[in-house]
Order: sequence, then structure tokens, then C-alpha cells
Amino acid sequence: MMRVVSVLLCLLFVVSGCSLAPQKRPDQLAFPALEFDFPTVERYQLDNGLQLAVLPDHELPLVEISVLVSGGRLYDPADKAGLSTLLAMTLESGGAGDKTPRQFEETLERLAADFAVEGDTYVTRLRLSVRQEDLQQGLKLLADVLLRPRFDGDRFELARRQMVEGIRRQDDHPSSIAGRILAGSVYGDHPFGRSATRASVEKISRADLVAYHHRFFHPDQVWMAVSGDVETAPLLALLEDVLAPWDSVSSAGYPLPATPQGADTQILLIDKDLPQTTILMGHPGIDKDNPDLFALKVANYILGGGGFNARLMREIRSNRGLAYSVYSHFQVGRRLPELFIVSSETKTESTAEVVNIIRQQIDRLRSERVSEAELTLAKQSLINSFVFAFDKPHAVASRQMRLEFYNYPPDYLESYRDHVAAVDAEDVLRAAQRYLRPDLLQIVLVGRADEIGLQFVDSTVPVGRVEPPTP
Repeated sequence: MMRVVSVLLCLLFVVSGCSLAPQKRPDQLAFPALEFDFPTVERYQLDNGLQLAVLPDHELPLVEISVLVSGGRLYDPADKAGLSTLLAMTLESGGAGDKTPRQFEETLERLAADFAVEGDTYVTRLRLSVRQEDLQQGLKLLADVLLRPRFDGDRFELARRQMVEGIRRQDDHPSSIAGRILAGSVYGDHPFGRSATRASVEKISRADLVAYHHRFFHPDQVWMAVSGDVETAPLLALLEDVLAPWDSVSSAGYPLPATPQGADTQILLIDKDLPQTTILMGHPGIDKDNPDLFALKVANYILGGGGFNARLMREIRSNRGLAYSVYSHFQVGRRLPELFIVSSETKTESTAEVVNIIRQQIDRLRSERVSEAELTLAKQSLINSFVFAFDKPHAVASRQMRLEFYNYPPDYLESYRDHVAAVDAEDVLRAAQRYLRPDLLQIVLVGRADEIGLQFVDSTVPVGRVEPPTP
């Protein structure tokens, strides 16, 4: 009994003490400035030209490896869209070196290794995670994939069937339909505007994969990041050994196709019997070399990239309850300008209202200086969230590799926060006026087309009904 009384008295004392302490709102709390020092990533170039980034970290007996190889869907032939994706699928599953697909998979399983390959816009990306004691065997497997892929015929056919099935099912998702319609509307027959179809995938042969590999897989077009329980000197010796057969003959240049400038605004209706409308709006955006990159990051945070702190979320969800989510985003192109997009979903009858609010908020950002409170919150959020992209050693090493691969400025990471902090309200206004283009905004609406169309009968923007691209 005495023990219970003592505990209660202690709790009463604690509660009383808390109640006497002065209370502050969260926005009145002060914190020391966030400090973050980037770990030093070691940089090397192998004799054959391969670029290497290394970040030793001995906390766990694991090694992670990421590889970027020039290429990607930007170079898929127009009549064989999907080639780079099918290549990645078959690289991962089709065996390599003297190992059949089954033997390759059994070796990975025995080593408890994690291996994956995927195609991207500009690259083929490979990833391997292996225990430190199995690093030599893991690197030999990786070298076989890079130098001696088997492209097993049965696995190629299986990957192609899987890809065709995925294409067949993509119209089940209204967001997928909207994305393909928007890309085609903005980019036309540019590679950014194309999508893989059943016809394009069925045109691809195993010989196409072999030719693609021969064209792009050269060591002077490869960047590798290694982090984990490694020592640099033994790692370099091991890489030189397993990659020795890979000659350094320079590959041909890869010219980039010019991107379109954008078409006049239009509203595109895609009929789908759904109780809500998927809204996707967009126009050509920017690439990483744009001088207003950081001003646009701040502007987009204020418009729709800042979650519940963003104007679009406040106006459309919090104030009017018209949508669960709405956001905007600049897809900053690594080598070519990519899209600025706004996305949301709302019930059919409020489609036009949401579209109009989005356009009004874009116009407002282009015509009025943002408040100091909005500006400060946006900059602080961008600066403080920046460090969370580097919560693991491999995130640091692989990010450094990607920055060099895409020719970012050498001090991009170190100067990022200073660039954001330097943005002022006038920068945001100027960038919004220049790069937010209501006159080029393509508005894609997937839902009950007849009901949606009636809401735009008085629209000054052309309204058209389109069919989803043939899968």
C-alpha cells in the first residue's frame, strides 16, 4: 500500500511540475541549426575506364553495389518501345557466363544475395547486395551479367509474356491511362511520349537484346558505387581482376532527341465508368541545368509539393473537402526537360471545380509574391528534409555516383542548402511566371466523360474526347 501511495505522489509531483512549466506552441519552439557533414566518398577510375565510388562502412558484414550503364528507354526504337525494359528483365533472369538461369539463381540463393536489374529513362540499373565473405563470388556473378549475359531464350520468352500481360492490365488503373495520355499529348512521338504496346514488345527479338548490349555495355559508359564492409585496395584489385576481359573501346556517342516545346492547352476526356475522376495536368518542365532550379523547388513546395503546407492541399482538401490528395511536382530531367505535373482525384460532379481551383492557384503564384511565412516554411522544410536522403551509407555513395554520371556540379550536395536558403520571394515570382505555363497545360480527365464534359460546355479551352492508347 505504501508503495502505491509513493508512486502516486511521485506522479502527482511530475504532473504538477509539468503544469507549472510555461507552455509554448510548436511554432514558438527554438532548435539549434541542423548540422550535417557529408561522408567522404572515395573516387577511382579503373584501367578500362569504369568510374567507381567507394564508401567503406564496417558496421555490418555486408556490401552493397549499384551500377549505372548508359542507355535506357530514351533510345528504344519507335517501333520497339519497351526494349530497354525487356532487356533489364532478361538480364536479371536469363543467366550469365557459364551458368544457366537456374544455376545463376541457385548461386544467388546459396549466397543469400539480393540481385536486381531495371531499365530507366537514361540507364540500365543493376543492384547487388552480398555478405562481405561472399564479395568475390558476388562480383564474379555481376561481371558475368555485365560482360557475358546469356539472354536465355526461354527466359526471354517468359519475360516478354509477363510484359505483355502487364500491358494488357494497365488500363485497369485510371492513373496509368492518364499518365500515358498526358505523355503522348505533351511529347507526341518523342521517346518520352511513347509507351510499350503489345505490338511493339512482340516485335522485339532476342537478337535485339544482344545488339542493345553490344551498343551500350562498355566500361567507359559504366558507373559503379560500392559501400559497406570493404577495404579499398583489395576491392580495386578484385574489380580489376574480374573485369579484366572488358575492353575499354569507346562506344559511339548517344545523341539526345530534342524535346517538343509544348502544345496549346486542351482538356482531354477519357471515358471510364468510375464514381470519381482522375485528374492529371502537365506541360513541359525543366532539366537539372536550369538556373532557376532552386527557386522552382521552393515555388512548387508552396503550390503543391509541401503536403498539408501547400496551397493546393489547403484549398482543395482542407478548406473544401473535394479531394483526399492533390499535389504538384517538377520532374527535373537529368539530361532533357521533363514534365511539370499536378495530380488529384475527386468525385465526378466536382471535377470542373477542382480543375478551376488548380488553375487559379497556378495563376496566383504567377501574379503575387508569396508571403514571408510561406517562403520561410518552404525553405526550412526543403533544407531540413534534405539530410534524410542520406540516412544510409549506400544512399550517399550511390547518390554521388548518380550526380557524376549526370554531370551535376561537383559541389551540388554541399551547396544545396545554401542555394535553397538564398531564394527570395522575387525569385519565386520570376520563376513561376517563366516556367508555370497555363497556356501549355494539358488537362487529362479519366472518368464518366459525358458527365464531366457537361461541366466544361462554356470552357474557353478546347475539350476533346479521346480513347486510351491501344495496349
